[in-house]
Amino acid sequence: MTDDTTLSGDSDATAATIEPPARSLGGVKVVGWLGMLAGIVLIVAGIVVWIVVSAQLRAENIVVPDDAMAFQGATVAGPFTAYVQADIIQHHALGLSDGKTYAELPMDDPIRATVMDASFLRASLFTSVVSFGVAAFAMGMGVLSIMFGWALRRLALAPVIVKKASYAA
Repeated sequence: MTDDTTLSGDSDATAATIEPPARSLGGVKVVGWLGMLAGIVLIVAGIVVWIVVSAQLRAENIVVPDDAMAFQGATVAGPFTAYVQADIIQHHALGLSDGKTYAELPMDDPIRATVMDASFLRASLFTSVVSFGVAAFAMGMGVLSIMFGWALRRLALAPVIVKKASYAA
């Protein structure tokens, strides 16, 4: 399939010819499809993780207290409410222990167990915040993977245009 077209009105202009690629592009097409499929899997996995973590947090019936920096009265079910809840837990624990952390309290201090529980609760809430971040990252990478896969497929299907120079005598 050869389609000679002149790119300008000059007699010594180059001519462009549409030719089939020198090598098969089947592998590029397959990689494009795999990229798009992987993108869909990443998006679905990210959504599932987000929903599961949110449901597990919501099932705990944790309500952000009125003295928190934001989201007062909201049920902890997302990354922002989980972060705010972890922050207020630390604030309350440090207030109870006169500003000392679990490691700084004497072994025989009766407050130590409460501060330890607060530390564990904070760690659990921060784990959920990280899980939300990983889910969002997976969804973002899924979108990018679909875009790259689509671009590869488009490139593999694009015609190859060969420009041949014509020499004036």
